[in-house]
Amino acid sequence: MNKDSKIYIAGHRGMVGAATCRALQAAGYDQLVTRTHSELDLLDQAAVKAFYEEVHPDVAVIAAARVGGIHANNTYPAEFMYENLAIAQNTIHAAYQAGVRRLLFLGSTCIYPKMAPQPIREESLLTSALEPTNEAYAIAKIAGLKMCEFYRRQYGVCYHSAMPTNLYGPGDNYHPQNSHVLPALIRRFHEAKESGAAEVAIWGTGMPLREFLHADDAAAGILHLLQLEDPPDWVNLGCGTDISIGDLARLVMSVIGYEGELTFDTSKPDGTPRKLTDISLIKETGWSPSIPIEEGVATAYQSFLDEKAAGTLRE
Repeated sequence: MNKDSKIYIAGHRGMVGAATCRALQAAGYDQLVTRTHSELDLLDQAAVKAFYEEVHPDVAVIAAARVGGIHANNTYPAEFMYENLAIAQNTIHAAYQAGVRRLLFLGSTCIYPKMAPQPIREESLLTSALEPTNEAYAIAKIAGLKMCEFYRRQYGVCYHSAMPTNLYGPGDNYHPQNSHVLPALIRRFHEAKESGAAEVAIWGTGMPLREFLHADDAAAGILHLLQLEDPPDWVNLGCGTDISIGDLARLVMSVIGYEGELTFDTSKPDGTPRKLTDISLIKETGWSPSIPIEEGVATAYQSFLDEKAAGTLRE
């Protein structure tokens, strides 16, 4: 990929898509192509095909998806399955039809089995059952990953995938029910501080371990993968370390300055005990994350405050 490549970013207004645009522009790539949902509905096969034929990008980055936390995944599995399958098949197949030679598809580490050995290596894919609460989303993302693998094998195009771990940072979704754990904690502790609430209760025991990657680190990893001549079919995109939900909550409390009590609602489920990726494969290609969780949470909270003040907060 060279500096005059025309690069289509699907999902450019989402957290990782926006971070990818920033990283590409900072690196001197100025021919970026974007479309809002009102301009291009990725669920519309004919519209996506027409877009690729008109624009003819050299590279496509598929960062668009229907996403959400445990509640959203468990409540709307039909929509998560249909919409993510449609986005994958429409954007990948139409890219091939239009002669796009390079495509990077973004999935999620939820593609791996619920009880995969920790830390999770890429070869764990499809070795045992998925986590039931996000099975629909995971199956759709596995389908996209496999489409890229098979189109590369059959047609010789450089279609490959990256599986990010839990992402956070500027532009995150702070919806009170449908957001992921870190933005949910930021919102809850911020509102508790503002209201003077005596305590904040979080789901479960606080013992499960989770991995978090700042969106700007993810974007740096995506840029790195796009610059590789022969990238792996798919790689984990994570930080390689994890933190308990309880310790994460205490970190968010400290950053926000909430001085009330943290309690745990043990009647609610914990989910998977541990979910950590092995990032050896991408590190072997020359990339490593650079933003520690303490710094990342502080900058994420500042972004939350800035977006709230500007009226641009996603909620």
